[in-house]
Amino acid sequence: MVLDLLKITDCGDPNSLSNRMRSARFRYFESLVESLPRPLRIIDIGGTQSFWEKRGWTGREDVEITLVNLTAEPSAHPNINCVSGDATDLSEYGDRSFDVAFSNSVIEHLFTLENQEAMAHEVQRVAAAFWVQTPNYWFPIEPHFQLPGWQWLPETCRVQILRHRRCGRRGPYPDSREARESVREVRLMTRRELSRLFPGARIVPERFLGLVKSWIVHGGFPPADPSR
Repeated sequence: MVLDLLKITDCGDPNSLSNRMRSARFRYFESLVESLPRPLRIIDIGGTQSFWEKRGWTGREDVEITLVNLTAEPSAHPNINCVSGDATDLSEYGDRSFDVAFSNSVIEHLFTLENQEAMAHEVQRVAAAFWVQTPNYWFPIEPHFQLPGWQWLPETCRVQILRHRRCGRRGPYPDSREARESVREVRLMTRRELSRLFPGARIVPERFLGLVKSWIVHGGFPPADPSR
């Protein structure tokens, strides 16, 4: 099971389930931004240049992307600006500095609900429209540690497991502090929490085998053309 999970979540494999779902998700994103004015200014919070390369958005003259990470990677494309920054505090950018705030599987890595609230506030402040994707707390297999029911176990139990065995692509961490840090870093979110943090947003379920695997939260985009 672990080997199968590692294979289907391999972002380096274009045929993996993870990449197929990501590609379908991005086609939906493209449909939302299609009618927005150009050049399109995007702030990607916690993203990578590799992500945009795979989607064919690098080198485009009609798109300007600012990648924000705690540590900035060297910019390799003329339309991508890589900067260091904190998802919970984007005060260096004014209100509506961008057309779209984009974030893929980042908000669950902020340790606490308070930090997630801060990021949600910044996402909705710095751009006219936003798109946030995050795994569903109630999906039975936790996507980072790749064990059934991991997120529902007591923290002490998860720390002990991670100290002694590899879980997904994490561990083992013999040092209890390191194991605890890894456990606490990931806080999956429920639909109710997302609805509260993004009032009025559309929350779209991504399903796998009939179950909601993750959520797409978006708002501020023009209404879809009913004729299409």
